[in-house]
Amino acid sequence: MRNRKRGIRPVHSRLHDTITYLPSSQNVDIIATIAALPSSKTVCPRLKLCHALTAGTDYVSRSPLFKDPSIRWTYSTGIHGPAMAEWTMMTYMAFSKALNENWERQRRKEWSMKFEAMGQRDLVGQRMGILGYGSIGRQIAKVATAMSMEVVAFTATAKETTESRRDTGYRLPGTGDPEGEFPKAWYHGLDRTALHHFLAQGIDILVVVVPMTDKTRGMLGREEFDILAKHSPYGGAFITNLARGEVIVQDELIEALKTEGSGVRGAALDVQTPEPLPPDSPLWDAPNCFIAPHSSSQNFKYTERALAILLEDLRKPPGSKFINEVNHQRGY
Repeated sequence: MRNRKRGIRPVHSRLHDTITYLPSSQNVDIIATIAALPSSKTVCPRLKLCHALTAGTDYVSRSPLFKDPSIRWTYSTGIHGPAMAEWTMMTYMAFSKALNENWERQRRKEWSMKFEAMGQRDLVGQRMGILGYGSIGRQIAKVATAMSMEVVAFTATAKETTESRRDTGYRLPGTGDPEGEFPKAWYHGLDRTALHHFLAQGIDILVVVVPMTDKTRGMLGREEFDILAKHSPYGGAFITNLARGEVIVQDELIEALKTEGSGVRGAALDVQTPEPLPPDSPLWDAPNCFIAPHSSSQNFKYTERALAILLEDLRKPPGSKFINEVNHQRGY
């Protein structure tokens, strides 16, 4: 199937495949992909625009084409919030309500009158720290606030004015936090001191949704878990990672999950290192850990929503700035 006016040919490939040949590839102007790309521009010499179907650009940034000044790059941030917010709340509530234990009792046909449920906490008044307050974080904050949680946000740059807190990016209608009204407090910085100050704010659940850059790689490890242990209620926080596996030092996270009082009460990991996670990884056996195969954003409207951004860009006059266009200096 081809749109002859635009010269668009859909490309379907596994995540990290390289496109070495396409029928009529000499006539391809635009590619929409996850990470499969031509090995060089000689395969698609007319290529002018690449649209990543993902929230970030770290997959496509590995391609030599990424720095080619003749190719414009866009990505699909703004569509992932609803599904990922639901996954975040689902996994935390499953942990808080001991869903696994109750499911095992059901399988054993064991009806118990024990009252350990009286020790469980509901979400009212719990503090959620969101590390990276983009479109995904804003939708998570919206849902958490609706459930009477308190939200604090951490961003790379200061958000001290009403204007700076507004979301001017792409988002699905009715979603997110366009005015930046949900966080009770804002924190910011690019160094460890600023990060540690944020982690010391009595956080019950820490949601990680930062972009993958050299500055965010390995930003959470044993030292950060120790801060959570010291300042979080009940001796630690539940950590939800929706960003990239490399943001957390995984070996130190596994150790923390196995150690009482380590600062990590549990974790929900939609991303791991490496992916796919091999069967012999010790992460599979870490206690109180939910693992998903990088699928928290998936739903039946995913492709439709991702391509809607591309189609909206194609309707713009020549020379216009595209939605979610990559800023190479920023790295995403």
